[in-house]
Parts: sequence; C-alpha cells; structure tokens
Amino acid sequence: MEESVVFQWSVFRSLLAILQWWGFNVTVIIMNKWIFQKLDFKFPLTVSCVHFICSSIGAYVVIKVLKIKPLIVVEPEDRWRRIFPMSFVFCINIVLGNVSLRFIPVSFMQTIKSFTPATTVVLQWLVWRKYFDWRIWASLVPIVGGILLTSVTELSFNMFGFCAALFGCLATSTKTILAESLLHGYKFDSINTVYYMAPFATMILGLPAILVEGSGVINWFYTHEDVWSAVIIILCSGLLAFCLNFSIFYVIHSTTAVTFNVAGNLKVAFAVLVSWMIFRNPISVMNSVGCAITLVGCTFYGYVRHLLSQQPPPPGTPRTPRTPRSRMELLPLVNDKLDDKV
Repeated sequence: MEESVVFQWSVFRSLLAILQWWGFNVTVIIMNKWIFQKLDFKFPLTVSCVHFICSSIGAYVVIKVLKIKPLIVVEPEDRWRRIFPMSFVFCINIVLGNVSLRFIPVSFMQTIKSFTPATTVVLQWLVWRKYFDWRIWASLVPIVGGILLTSVTELSFNMFGFCAALFGCLATSTKTILAESLLHGYKFDSINTVYYMAPFATMILGLPAILVEGSGVINWFYTHEDVWSAVIIILCSGLLAFCLNFSIFYVIHSTTAVTFNVAGNLKVAFAVLVSWMIFRNPISVMNSVGCAITLVGCTFYGYVRHLLSQQPPPPGTPRTPRTPRSRMELLPLVNDKLDDKV
C-alpha cells in the first residue's frame, strides 16, 4: 500500500513538473521573440547572457540568502570535470535557440525542436549503449517525417535560423543526457545544478557577447525610443529564464532524458497557437499537417513506451549494459529513484 502511494505521488510530481515547465518555456520563448521583433533588440548573445546572470543571482539567493535548499559542496576538480562540460553545452543550446528565434517564427522553431527525441535516443544508444526496442525506433519515424514536411512547406523559411535550430536539437539532447547523469548519478538537485552551472555559462558567454554585440547594444541604448521599459522587459525575461532553468532540471530529475524531450514536443501545439495569436506569422495547410504528424508521432512514442513498460523481461535474461534495469526504466513519466525528492 505504501509503495502504491509513493508511486502515485511520483507520477503526480512528474506531471506537475512537466506542466510548470511548459508554462515557463512557452512564456520565455514568446517574450524572447517579442524582444527580438517588437523591441528591435537583435542581440541573442546578450539576451542569453542576461538570462544566465539572472539565473546565477536567483540560485544564490535561494541557497545562500533564503536557505530554501542546502548547498551541495562540490570539489573544484569535479566542478570543472563534471559541471563545466554540461554548462558549455547548455550555453550552446540556449544561444542556438535564441539565434533561431531571431530569424524564424516561434512555430517553425518549436517544430524543429521536436527532432530532439530522435537525437536523444541515438546519442544514448551510441554513447551509453542503452537498450531500445525496435518499436521505439519505429515510433520516431513520423516525428522525423513530420518535421521534414514542416520544413519544406514553411513560408518564413530562413536557412541560418533553420540550421541554428537543427544544431540546437543536438545540443539539447547532449545537455539533457549530461544533466540526467549529473542529477541521478551525483545526487544533485535542480537548484544546486543551476547554482554551479549558471556562473560557468555566464563566464563562457560574457566575452563573446561583448566582442560581437557590445557596440550594437550601446547604439541601441542611444537610439531606442523607450529604453527603460525595454530594459525592464529584458530583465523580466531573465527572471523567467531562471524559473525555466530550475524547472528544466526539476523535470529531468523527476523523469528521464527521453521523457523530457518527448514532453517538450507536446507543448509545440500550444506554442504554435500562442505565437500565431501574438505575431500572426503565416502558416500553410501542409505546414500544419507536418506539425500534426509530429505530434501524432510523439503520442505513438508514448504509447509504445507504455506497452513496453507492461512487459517484464524474459526470465533468465543475462544482465548487460544494454539490458533495462527494470520495468521502471521504461515508464514514461516516473523517475526510477523514488527516494530522491526535490
């Protein structure tokens, strides 16, 4: 009975984590697009740097000032060996996302990002030799096919923005796998991950932002009509980015890497609708069909995962690195470490 209560609480916590991540994610994306398009602040590196600075300050306040979470002490060697690589990849992921928003509509960018389940599965198979049933691979076909159809029929297609979003998928998958390893393997919680990661990301991005966009930002300050209102909006986007970074690692800690990416696909429809209502970017019929095929592929993927979770491994199956540890490894919305609470 107690195990059933713990299981139900874990499912509820995972669903709640995904929902709040959706809310922060869509809000930050729409706000960033507003900054680039409506405020004419066309500096994605600077926006990303502001986000990481706000995340650094927010994590410090939560841990050091409010003491909501205890600080997990990490040796300097482990900070550079474990956290710095994830910070570097996470930084690339955020920058590529903002660059793509600078050149393509939110709807198109979000649809391309739906490619991340495929890249995550491939990376986990190649690097970790993690086992995936053939039906998992088959379920990715409509996701990839839908994205290809959407790309071909996109009315606001931009090659630079498309490539940035595409490479962002690979960065997202790599970041998610690294973060899952850090959180599950080294007992990190979400806020401590942001606490150690955000300063590294700020350090990585600060100098390139100054060198590439510094003069343009100064010129924007002198020429924009309502500077301080725009600055407040940019800082608010940074505050929401901190909440989003927290929610990202909370979702990863509550679920798994592939679940995180698939859940991201399910918010595509909502993000497309909201962006169309605000920016009125043109969407063709075939473009909508491609997006719908992608979402159907995501639903099919979740169904396959559920089916596989109901099938116990054959008796006497030898343990190998490619063999799933248990049925819990296949559950789409449940963390396999129920005793780790955030």
